Amino acid sequence: MEPGFKSLFVYKLSYDFAMEIFNISKTFLKEEKYSITDQIRRSSRSVCANIEEGYRKRIYPKLFIKKLTDSDGECSETSIWLDFSKDCNYISIEQHKKLIRTCDRIGKLLGYMIKNPQKNTGKK
Repeated sequence: MEPGFKSLFVYKLSYDFAMEIFNISKTFLKEEKYSITDQIRRSSRSVCANIEEGYRKRIYPKLFIKKLTDSDGECSETSIWLDFSKDCNYISIEQHKKLIRTCDRIGKLLGYMIKNPQKNTGKK
């Protein structure tokens, strides 16, 4: 098992999620480069980046929770961009459902960590 934040299931899931979105977004129209494409890539990558930042600050529970909350917010933003992607016919309904399920799962995992920071910070 990898040490540190890379061993967290939620990190691995969110990283794979960001990579899946990156690969799917390669097919988006060129005129969407500075709107949906950049936005969905940025927000999905920020999910795992904020998990890593939070993990590094886990000895400070309030900072840890803040970064996890930021990560959850980025995950929510990504779900909106997924809705736009589906409604603009850039992704299929099946792709959308699968990605939204993953997004929801990440959100639930982050929610648990936010409500139970002592499990990762060692502080009560």
